Formats: sequence, structure tokens, C-alpha cells
Amino acid sequence: MNRKRYLAGTVLVLLVAVLGLAGCGAGRQRPEINVLCSPAEEWCQGLKEEFEEAHGITVNYVRMSSGESLDRIRAEKDNPQFDVWWGGPVDSFVAAKGEALLAAYDSPNYQNLRYLTMFKDPDNYWAGIYLGTLGFCTNKDWLAQNPGLEAPTSWDELLQPEFLDQIMVAHPSTSGTSYTALATILQIKGEEAGWEYLSKYAEQVLEFTRSGAAPAHYVGQGEAGVCIAFSHDIIHEIEDNGLPLELTFPKEGTGYEIGGMGIIKGAQHLEAAQEWFDWALEPETQALGPKYFAYQAPTVEGVELSHPELLDVNLIDYDFQWAGEHKAEFIDKFSSEIARPDRLKE
Repeated sequence: MNRKRYLAGTVLVLLVAVLGLAGCGAGRQRPEINVLCSPAEEWCQGLKEEFEEAHGITVNYVRMSSGESLDRIRAEKDNPQFDVWWGGPVDSFVAAKGEALLAAYDSPNYQNLRYLTMFKDPDNYWAGIYLGTLGFCTNKDWLAQNPGLEAPTSWDELLQPEFLDQIMVAHPSTSGTSYTALATILQIKGEEAGWEYLSKYAEQVLEFTRSGAAPAHYVGQGEAGVCIAFSHDIIHEIEDNGLPLELTFPKEGTGYEIGGMGIIKGAQHLEAAQEWFDWALEPETQALGPKYFAYQAPTVEGVELSHPELLDVNLIDYDFQWAGEHKAEFIDKFSSEIARPDRLKE
């Protein structure tokens, strides 16, 4: 009888232990990461799903243009709500590094980058994840309705009377695309002549948008005649949305972006952030772009270009360091002296 009672007690203890362990496992939370994502919504959502499947980490993301993202990170610097900032021109990341908003990380996957000096911060605060060139898009139906008018092929042509109230572009206070255009003009023409040009150019604009990709969509729908956007966003509207757009590039040279990523200083999920950072520098990850309608060129070896013609254009020697260091100053000047960002089209 004592032996039976002993055995029963032993079984009960083991059962309680097993149930206790099962309860602990059930209550254990899945790891997560908070991502501030600046490219198009489809790409952000696609990468969320791909990373969750590959790494078993829940991804919470917010999509914001790069200018808005930088402002958000600044506002939250004492209590960061994001772990990783992914996408948007690296001049914003240069500015963020200068304001001590990013954390350095020595990723083992830097070895995958095509050009270390071009695609990586020398102190490991950011890395490049894609490359995109700036171009013009023109609505083909609008051209057909205006015989003799051709799609612009230079910056100066944008000042022609025919383009008055027919241009759409994002505002540089919210958009990295538009800031790239602003910094491109200043580097091509010099600051004095550049600011004079920008003042005239702003008078030609029908509406400024919040997002850099939006003008291509609106122009494709016929809301204006011409847009300034990154060429991969224009290709997306042509190939995936079937909009009647013609893509051209300024003959005197155009600027380009290196899309960046960085880990936020004070990230609450640092290990997951480093895992995302490493993953974003793998060829298999960068090859996912076209799957989610993103046609930027990769920055790592081992990925074929989906649209090599977008890089076969006259690129200026764009100075990312200079553009990043002067970003706050130039945006403030544009906003206060040329075009206030009071009411921007979404």
C-alpha cells in the first residue's frame, strides 16, 4: 500500500512538472522587431512576411517617407520605438549618424557588398541596400494632346512655360526623393545659381506630395503632365499598373540614391535588429525586390539587375556626405523661402 502511494505520488509530481513546463512554453512570447520602413508599402509588407517566415520573429513596421522617418527618430531619441530604419536615401542616415541617432554595427555580411567605400559608412553606422536613379516621367496622353511638346530631357526644360502647373514632385521636408533632386540641382549648378533655379522650379509645380513615389502615380492618372521621381518608381507604374508614362533622364546629369539602413541607438530588440541587418545584406534578400514591385539595383554581389538600363544614364558625382551634413539647413531654407509644406498631397 505504501509502495502504491509512493508510485502514485511520483507520477503526480512528474505530471505537475510536465504541465508546468508546457505552461511556461505556452506563455513564452515570440521574439519581435519594430521596423521603420521608408520604401513602398508593397516592399515593406513583403519583407515583413519573408523575414517572419525565415527567422520566426514577428515584424511590426510603420511605413513613412524618409524625411518623416528622420523627424520621428529625432522626436523619440530618448525613448526609441523602433529597432531598425530600413530604406530611404543615405543622406538621411548621414544626418542621423551626425545627430547620434544610430548605433554602429559590424555586420559579417559587409563582405557581400559590391563596393565597401560606396555602400557602407566607414564607422559602420549604416549600409546600402539598393541603388536608384532620379528621372522624369511624362504622361503620354498629355503629350498626345499637346502636339509638338516632348518629354523633358534636361533640368532647364522644366522651366518652360508649357510646363507651368504641370509638374508634380514631393516636398523635400518629407521626401528623400525630392531632397535628392534638390541636392542634385545644387551640385550641378552651384549653390547661388541652384537656389535661383529652385525658386523658379517651385513656381512651375502644381502640387507637392508627401511621398516621393506618389507623383508618378498621379501623373500616370492624368492629374498633371510631368513628374520627378526615382526611375524604379516610374517603372513600377508603367509595368505593374499599366499607366501611360514615358521615362526620361536629364542629359546634363542626374542624382541617385543609395538606399540605406541602420540600427536605432537604444533599440529595444537589438539582437533581432542585428539579425534583420545581416539578412538585408544577403543576395537572396535583395533578389526579392522585383517580387514586390521594387526595381532598384542591389548593392550586394550575386544578384542580377532587373532593369540595367536604369543605371545606364549620366550620373553626377553625387556627394552623399555633403548632402547629409546640410540636409536640415537646406530643407529649412526651401521650406521657409521657397515653398512651405503646409498642405501636402498624400
